[in-house]
Amino acid sequence: MTMMEKFREYLQLSDEVVDDGEAPRVEEFLGKGKSFYEDFSLRGIRVNRVEPGFISCYFKVPLRLTDKDGNLANGAIANLVDEVGGALVHVEGLPIFVSVDMSIAFLSKAKLGEELEITSRLLGERGGYKGTIVVVRNKMTGEIIAEGRHSMFGRQASKL
Repeated sequence: MTMMEKFREYLQLSDEVVDDGEAPRVEEFLGKGKSFYEDFSLRGIRVNRVEPGFISCYFKVPLRLTDKDGNLANGAIANLVDEVGGALVHVEGLPIFVSVDMSIAFLSKAKLGEELEITSRLLGERGGYKGTIVVVRNKMTGEIIAEGRHSMFGRQASKL
């Protein structure tokens, strides 16, 4: 099974009902290395589309990730940029890429209960270095909440 097929299998939306009534989530792709932190921060994210060099997800802002004003916390946004950007470049069988640099422009606020669209695109790669851009936007209005650039370094798959 190719990497893309595994990605689709783990991340695609389905009509199948899971324990909590939600579609499969991104953290299921992480599998055995999943931590409490990843479960806490990613629970509820739903993958809409996966293509080579592109991922599109939806996420409804939960109470557990809001600040005292009821907005999605900046740290939660940074985590989404890190995780969705990292999932895009993950290569099965190799260690997870290490974040080298991440910059995020926080442009607007997302309120409790609002549904967000999170997209990640591969900007480029050279050797073991890869760069992505992650855009978080309000699904209903199209307003950009944040835009992040995420650079990562990791081992390359063997060409043998």
